[in-house]
Amino acid sequence: MATVADEVLSIFARRGESAYYGEEVSQLEHALQTAYCAQQEGASEALIVAALVHDIGHLLEEIPENSADLGIDAKHEEIGRHWLSERFGMDVAEPAHLHVSAKRYLCATDRDYFATLSAASVQSLALQGGAMTSAEVREFEENEFYRDAVALRLWDDKAKIPGLPTPALDSYREMVNAVAARRSGR
Repeated sequence: MATVADEVLSIFARRGESAYYGEEVSQLEHALQTAYCAQQEGASEALIVAALVHDIGHLLEEIPENSADLGIDAKHEEIGRHWLSERFGMDVAEPAHLHVSAKRYLCATDRDYFATLSAASVQSLALQGGAMTSAEVREFEENEFYRDAVALRLWDDKAKIPGLPTPALDSYREMVNAVAARRSGR
């Protein structure tokens, strides 16, 4: 019987080498770098897994690499949330889902943050609604996972370095299965 880790590895095997939307790394490189950043900062296993799979929505559907150039927000965070919530607890699904909102939040609450964004992130930010309003900031801060989402967003922003050495995808197999098993009570 296939495990959740088997599913994750299979998805990355099929689509992980595709370009990461305007960046100089692949989808897989970006995922591994984000997870590595989470590990380096001592994140929980659930948050490391969330970092690894935060962009799974890009890989689950055929989304053209130039979708932002076409003015399309593919809503990958929504696609990913559905898939992740079926396999993991909210401690994985919600930070991954909120990583787009966290970018909007940081643009509203940290005056220096916008200057750190890559050109591709600036372009997608415009499609995603731009900086949050003060009411949206308050609502975002009411979500119990907002701090995890902000941490994930900051790792996401750092995870765009061509050739950066990281642990291999298979090194996360046991962690992915363990985190998924906690959701199901196994």
